[in-house]
Amino acid sequence: MTQRDVRAYLLDIEQACGLIVEFTAEKSLADYLADPMLRAAVERQFEIVGEALNRALDLDPGIAAAVTESPLIIAFRNRLIHGYATVANETVWGVVQGKLPTLQREVDALLKRLG
Repeated sequence: MTQRDVRAYLLDIEQACGLIVEFTAEKSLADYLADPMLRAAVERQFEIVGEALNRALDLDPGIAAAVTESPLIIAFRNRLIHGYATVANETVWGVVQGKLPTLQREVDALLKRLG
């Protein structure tokens, strides 16, 4: 199997972020709490974001300087997967609302820089 390049992982992050935005458009925290399918879909995309970022950093550790809180993004992924029973839905929603836009901007900038 051939190894993927950094750009492929960044594209995965970009796509996952876009899907989270799409899934949560015009939704509120109450909507999120009431819809287990929405919660599962959002969490899955965050898992992809964290895994893709981890793999991108393995290939190019310098990316960490361009992605705010990259260790926390990976830790969030690990918590969703391994500590799922301790994850508060309000926390996930807070990340959607407060952190996702920054990540999208930074990944878009990296993709432009990489061509």
